[in-house]
Amino acid sequence: MEQLLTVACKIEVSPEVALKLDATLEALADACTYINQTVDPKLTNKPRIQGLVYEQVREQFKLSANLAIRAIARVCSNRKTAKHKGKPVRAFQPTSVDYDARIFAFREQDWTVSLTRSNTNL
Repeated sequence: MEQLLTVACKIEVSPEVALKLDATLEALADACTYINQTVDPKLTNKPRIQGLVYEQVREQFKLSANLAIRAIARVCSNRKTAKHKGKPVRAFQPTSVDYDARIFAFREQDWTVSLTRSNTNL
């Protein structure tokens, strides 16, 4: 059985990198808002939503492939939670990004990380 670990951490970055991270957070939140407003509110299926908006999200918000998929997944998850609670989907704020193994790398030898953002690495 594979063990899944989740880490929440603060990283120290230069002001230039901080601006790039902020831009990525904004682009992801804007992409989520676009997806939520564009796709039929009853849809919660990731593959169906992906088929409808993936290309537009990548092009319009300049997100990498995996970040576009993370935006779609976030909308689907929020819709399912909202439906379960009988509430509308809450607004998407630029406060976090879900990074997985394809868009995040930790280098233990020098304690650095690589994060994917808007089609380029930080």
